[in-house]
Amino acid sequence: MCGRYKLVQPVPEVADELGAELGEAGDFAPNPDASPTQALPVLTQQQPWRLQLFRWGLVPSWAKDPRQGASLINARAETLAEKPAFKEALNQRRCVVPVSAFYEWRNLGGKQKQKCTIGLRHRPWFSLAGLWEQWQPPQGPRLSTFTIITTQPNALMAPIHNRMPVIIAPGHEAAWLDLANDAREFCQPYPAERMEVTAEPVAYTPSLF
Repeated sequence: MCGRYKLVQPVPEVADELGAELGEAGDFAPNPDASPTQALPVLTQQQPWRLQLFRWGLVPSWAKDPRQGASLINARAETLAEKPAFKEALNQRRCVVPVSAFYEWRNLGGKQKQKCTIGLRHRPWFSLAGLWEQWQPPQGPRLSTFTIITTQPNALMAPIHNRMPVIIAPGHEAAWLDLANDAREFCQPYPAERMEVTAEPVAYTPSLF
């Protein structure tokens, strides 16, 4: 899964490279620990392109409770067309999620885990593939939410986790947002040689016995 990421690149620079307007995301402050339920910048296929702030954790339009989004922060690429929560969004509502890197925790045995920061080589930020939705409460404004699509891990990610987010190759965001293009062509593991991992040191705890 992908449950944490960071976006520390200034949003105006991200918008400029994407060819998008700043929109409401213009006031977004760099976030080194982007987490589910937070409002985070995304770019949808809507015209004109603009970065918007959507809540992480997709709430289907038919949901009775917005708390359902807490369990839908990721969507498996292999079952997008089958799951009721995602299949309509797959055909009508794609989005790009800009990140500086994402985090995973490598299991070292027992309760010990190592935090790994995964990014692209020579890139200060890149895009993840997502889907978005709007949920209308009985009263009040609509809630816009998103999920990040995941796929099988590449050789770099496999020792760390059994899933990885779908990474959109730099410069191909418009192709992903074009609903005429087959989404399955994008939902492949990103080439491992174009990625890098930085692992935090693991503290050694001596045994008492």
